[in-house]
Amino acid sequence: MGHIAFVTGGTGYIGSHVLIILLEAGYDVICLHYSDIHVASQCFNRVEEITGKKIKRYKGNLVNEASVRMVFEENKIHTVFHLAALKAVSESVQKPLEYYNNNVTGTLNLLKIMNEYKVNHLVFSSSATVYGSVENCAQTGIIEEQPTNPINPYGQTKAMVEQILRDLHISKPDMNIAVLRYFNPVGAHPSGKIGEDPKGIPNNLVPFILQVATGLRQRLYIYGDDYETRDGTGMRDYVHVMDLARGHLLADRFLEERKGVYEIFNLGSGKGTTVFEIMRAIEDASGKKIPYEVAPRRSGDVGLYIADSSKAHRLLSWTPQLSLTDIDTLEDRDTVL
Repeated sequence: MGHIAFVTGGTGYIGSHVLIILLEAGYDVICLHYSDIHVASQCFNRVEEITGKKIKRYKGNLVNEASVRMVFEENKIHTVFHLAALKAVSESVQKPLEYYNNNVTGTLNLLKIMNEYKVNHLVFSSSATVYGSVENCAQTGIIEEQPTNPINPYGQTKAMVEQILRDLHISKPDMNIAVLRYFNPVGAHPSGKIGEDPKGIPNNLVPFILQVATGLRQRLYIYGDDYETRDGTGMRDYVHVMDLARGHLLADRFLEERKGVYEIFNLGSGKGTTVFEIMRAIEDASGKKIPYEVAPRRSGDVGLYIADSSKAHRLLSWTPQLSLTDIDTLEDRDTVL
């Protein structure tokens, strides 16, 4: 029997890929999800089909302490991989109370119950949005020591949880905590069986463009073409979701070799790509022109994010192995969740 890993948010885009990586590494995996039962079953079934291994499933929400406590009562958990969160920047501006309740209150419940059951290993899914707007990051990349200054409620929730984890670590020095600040995830598992949902309202750019390419949407709205980037559109650091998932495994291995650590790691490619560049790459891959319209900037958006992930390389031996040319979501796959 391997280590028992408890994954929150395992039916999400990144979480489902983390499930695969952990199962393939020999972990026994438990997942708490709050998804529609059909969507969750489809996700779990495909992960189990890919890995040939079973997931122990629980339906519940972190905001509900009872559902979380049941998981800990029935299982001897070793590591918690906490990915569950509401994550849309623009939605967080419109619904801040929902975001603070779900992302912060839910995490507090989880930490309280971890403490009760003496579970001391945590890998937390944070976000580059905690940095806010950073000048000159195109030249040097953003390092983990950069002061945080989130400019939207989603980023605020992640920064608040990071502060809670720092305070917890000070009060409980035996806690092992790795915080992973994701940059922009793209791509899908090479099987094409899981990936980012192309049918709902996407939170990320690539599925939006794909919906236009496949006729599900009439046009792509580009929010702002007056940023200080090479073509005026927003520039992001895109990192393949399989590389992000592998980062969780390496972070847990890092914690296993130490006692009482709190470390933050950027996970990004270190390269910036603009909205227009992503759009043209998809046009080239699909052979279809993408109709688009430039709209005003959205509240809470930042023009430029590029990571310096040298710390993850140095301490986790993590290096992105896939690039934009490996983004499987550029292919027209109707099996992707």
